[in-house]
Amino acid sequence: MSRYLLLLTALLFLAEPALARRIVVLAPAAGDILLQLGLEDQVVGKTRSLEEFPQALKVGSHIKPNVELIKGLNPDLLIISSNRFFSEQMSAAVGAETFVYSPKTLDDILQQIDNLARLTGREAAGTELSRRLRRQLQGLQRPQTTPKVVYEISSMPLSVAGQHNIISDIIRTAGGEPVDFGTRKIIKLGSEAVLINQPDLYIYQIGPMNMNPTPPQERGAYKRLKSRYLKVDQLKWSRANSQSFARVVELNRILASGVGR
Repeated sequence: MSRYLLLLTALLFLAEPALARRIVVLAPAAGDILLQLGLEDQVVGKTRSLEEFPQALKVGSHIKPNVELIKGLNPDLLIISSNRFFSEQMSAAVGAETFVYSPKTLDDILQQIDNLARLTGREAAGTELSRRLRRQLQGLQRPQTTPKVVYEISSMPLSVAGQHNIISDIIRTAGGEPVDFGTRKIIKLGSEAVLINQPDLYIYQIGPMNMNPTPPQERGAYKRLKSRYLKVDQLKWSRANSQSFARVVELNRILASGVGR
């Protein structure tokens, strides 16, 4: 009888999915989620743009990761932002499960939290985190009008957030209307396209992609705009993670205060 019990236990053990214990993070935005789930001690490798996880080995950038370094860490989970920078062949060489973290909406972020929590055995923490983030959005106020908003990613060349960018969903959820320049994540355009649309609020980020931009209100062409301008931190705004919900609340306060036509 005990032999059958041992066999049943072994079969049940084999049927259970293995939980990720050694994680390499190549998607910078996912770092915040892993911290929120309490997984900091399980991150063994990271992209060099992540300040979190000081104990983890830097394995290059998310655009040019070092496959040999990653393989040497013997990870069981790779978190990447795109197959564009980490191909299926590279994943096969490492031999770890690959998880693509690239949410474009707040709902996507919540879904990704659930997925990562399940992969790492942190379902309870994932459920609590999702509940807390949803709660943050309960007190939003509706602006009297729907302000048109542009989000500048870089000033030279000029590029803005497209409709498939987390920024656009932040703007919509906060009560604004992201000016529709196209469906891609990042869109390059000329200043005339901005002038034609006459946004009520022009947000411009400061960070690695926009190091020292001239304030938009001081640029010659933009003197014809009647926009309000808002300077923000790139790393706090452009990474799709738990901080995106705080950005919605922050922007909603601004829009509800009277920015609009």
